[in-house]
Order: sequence, then structure tokens, then C-alpha cells
Amino acid sequence: MTDRYKLYGGGGSPYSMKMRAIMRYRRLPFDWYQITPSMRQSLKHDGPPVIPILQLPEDGSLHVDSTPLAYLLEERHKDRSIIPDDPSVAFIADLIEDLGDEWCTKMMFHYRWYREVDQAYSSRQIISDNTPGMRGEELARLAAAIRDRQVSRMPLVGCTEQNAPAIERSYLELLDILDSFVTRDEFLLGTRPSLADFGLFGQLKTLSSDHTPMLIMRDRTPSVYDWVRRLDDASGIDGEWHPFDALRPAVNDLLRFTGRWYLPFLSANAEAVGAGEAEVRLSLDGRLWVQASFKYQAKCYDRLRKRLAAIDSAPLRELLAATDCLRYLE
Repeated sequence: MTDRYKLYGGGGSPYSMKMRAIMRYRRLPFDWYQITPSMRQSLKHDGPPVIPILQLPEDGSLHVDSTPLAYLLEERHKDRSIIPDDPSVAFIADLIEDLGDEWCTKMMFHYRWYREVDQAYSSRQIISDNTPGMRGEELARLAAAIRDRQVSRMPLVGCTEQNAPAIERSYLELLDILDSFVTRDEFLLGTRPSLADFGLFGQLKTLSSDHTPMLIMRDRTPSVYDWVRRLDDASGIDGEWHPFDALRPAVNDLLRFTGRWYLPFLSANAEAVGAGEAEVRLSLDGRLWVQASFKYQAKCYDRLRKRLAAIDSAPLRELLAATDCLRYLE
């Protein structure tokens, strides 16, 4: 084996973009492989059939799931960590990363498959990336097939006509919060990017390239569009973490956003999963939200609650209470 990692993923996959950006920032030696159907068949592993797939250099073993992958790299490499030193700040990073992975992905999936113009663009892009060199009628046929499959899956992840206004409103709110403080060398929790930044980045990277959400981002918050573009490769960035008592007010805004949109859903989903119910129903920002329940997101909720329980910090709990997060996490 070589001393380089191999990262298999897709340009249209937010979690692939997240992991590639993390590895670039951390200056880890790796090769990027745009995955193809034949590669998928050859990359056998015990995890779920998702991308990205990280191959370790010393033994060729294959690993998946972007959050465990990020922590696996933390165990293996100390330089340029993306986990803040202060446990309270690190918990905020965990919470915001989870928001990106599990709520902002609804924004990505909605905008990618809700409107016909986005369906046409996204389906063609995905097939073009997966099967380089394909053109003409065969590309159009495969693009139509993936379009039909993904559109049919929208209700499973909550991307329905009923939920569409809430998803689009939360996207605009998130852009406005980020627009209030991101600059060339400013990130969520300091002058260096954390797991929180990369969790949001993965979804925003896709939103900044898909047709409709890209136009919204560029027109409404061009500074966020620029920030996402730069974070794709932050290997030249050095910086420091902000102390807990010096976190910027916009972090509070982002936590309030989490307490209003994501944590109520996460709590209701965990309750539904625990009761063996197939459907989640709750009021989100004054509107009825309905979607299928997900066991994985119940695990995410349990992980966050256990991490908070392990941190003895009254100031952290005061901040989470003030931003309406604590009641869902204790």
C-alpha cells in the first residue's frame, strides 16, 4: 500500500464535498476518485451503500459515513484539528455539524428535485459525473431514470409540497445568518474552520452549484457564495478558535435557528422511532410538518444528548437554554 488515502465520492454528493474539504484543510495526503458504478461494485465493505468511501493507506480497509470519518481522522492526525479545544465550543461544533448533515440536506434534496429546471440540471450532472464520456440519448435515458427515482424518494426525507414553504424559508434564514459574519478568514467558531463549518459546507456546496439555490445564494447573499467557494480548499488557512465567552452573536443566531427548525424535528423523530411509528408529525415554525421517521436520525439525537451530558459546563447550558436548544437536549 501507499502512504496516501483514497477518497471515493461524487461532485454532486454533499458528504463527499464535506470530506474532501476536510482532508484538503488538514493537508492530508489523498487521491480523489470520482466514483463510477463499476467502482461501487468493486469497493466492498460492511457499511451502508453510501458515499464518500475512505480507503486507509496502511491496509486498504474501507470506511463510510462522514461524521465518523471526520473523527477517525482526528484519532489518526493531530495537526490542524477541526475539533475546538474547549469541550463547550466542541459541542456547539457537533450540534451545528449535525444540523448541516440532517436538516440542511432537506434543503439540498428539495431544491435539487422540486422544480423541473433543477431536476433536468441535477440528473444530467449526476450521470455525466458518474459515466464520463457519455453523451446523447444514452445520457438522457440514464438521467431520466435517476430523476424519476430521486423524485419518488422526496416524501421519505420530508421534501413534500406541504413542507416546501418551511424548507425554503429555513434556507433563506440560514443564508442571512451566515451573511452576517462570514468573510475570507472568518469561520463559525474562530479564524479557522471547524467541524461545524464543514458540516454546513457540504450541503451549501451543492446548493451553490445546483440551478435554483445557486441563483438565490448569489443574488441574496453573495458573501456566503464566496465563503463556500473558498472553503472548498482551505489548506492555506491558519487561525485560532474563539474562546467560549467570546463567540460572536451570530453563533447565538445559528443556535436559535437550530432550536426552532432542527431540534424539534429531531426530538419528534426520536419519539416516533421509539414508539415504532412510521411517520413523524409536528408543528415547525407554525406549520404542520409530516414525513417518514428515520432510525439514523434518532441515533444522531441520542449521540448529541450523550455528548452534552458528558460536559460539565453551566455557561454552555445557559447558552443552549437562551437559544431554545436545551429543552430538547436534556
